[in-house]
Amino acid sequence: MTDAIRFSVIICSVDPLKFAEASEMYGSLLAAFPHEILGIHDARSLTEGYNRGLRQACGEIVIFSHDDILILDPDFACKISARLQDFDILGFVGARRLVSEYWWGAGYPWLAGAMACHSGMDINFSIWGTDSWPVADGIQAIDGLCIMARQETAREIGFDETVFDGFHLYDLDFSFSAWRAGKKLGVCCDIPVIHASNGNYGKSHLKYGRRFLAKHQDVLPLSSPRPQSPPKHEGRAALFPDYRALLAAWKPEFLLRKSLFRRYASRHRH
Repeated sequence: MTDAIRFSVIICSVDPLKFAEASEMYGSLLAAFPHEILGIHDARSLTEGYNRGLRQACGEIVIFSHDDILILDPDFACKISARLQDFDILGFVGARRLVSEYWWGAGYPWLAGAMACHSGMDINFSIWGTDSWPVADGIQAIDGLCIMARQETAREIGFDETVFDGFHLYDLDFSFSAWRAGKKLGVCCDIPVIHASNGNYGKSHLKYGRRFLAKHQDVLPLSSPRPQSPPKHEGRAALFPDYRALLAAWKPEFLLRKSLFRRYASRHRH
C-alpha cells in the first residue's frame, strides 16, 4: 500500500441528517487520501446493502460504517492504511474468543478495545483488554459499528444475505467467517470513537442469534452463556461530561492502567 491508497466508505442509512453528518466526518478524516462515500438508503438488510456497496467500491480499503458514530482522531486514515498492511480486517471492539451470538459473551479477559457510548447527558467510556496497545491482535469477532477491511478480503468473505437477511449478526458472521478462513483480525484501541447506541438485543437479535449458532455450530461451544445485556465492566468504565474530557482520558497510560487494574482485581477477588 502507498500514501495514495483509496478509501471507500459504505454507509447504510435511512436518516438524511445522520448520513450527512457521517459523510462530513469521513470527508474530513479522509481529506488527505483519495476516497468515496457510498450511501445505501434502501437496503433490504445490512448484508444486502453492504454487498451492494462493496460491488461499487473502488477503494483498496473499504469501511463499513454505521451512520451514528463519531471518530475523533485526525490520524485515523494514516493509522488504518498503515495497519491494514499487517491485518486483513480491523475494528474498534471485539473478542479473542467467541462463545455465543454475543461478541462480548466470553467476558474478561477475552474482550479487547475501547469504545464510548453516548447515553443521555453523559458519555460512557468502556475499556476491554487494551494491554496490546495500540492494536489488539488474535481477534475472532468484531462489533459492527465500524469495520475496516482490505477490499480483496471483504469481497472474498462477503456478507451472507441468505442467512442474515435482517439487521443483526451480520457483523459477527462476517468477522468470524473471516477468522475461520485464516484472515488476521485486529482491534484499534487508540482511536477515539463514540457510538450513539447501546445496542438492541430484542427478539430480532435472538432470531438471528439462533441462525448464527446453527451456521457456526461446528466450532462454537456446545454450551455457551446467554447474557441478555452487555456487561457493566466494573472497574473499567467511566462517565465523561463531553468529548473534550473523553479525549483527555483516551491515552495509553489511562487505558493500560484501567486494564491492568481489572486484571489484578480478578486475580485477587478471593
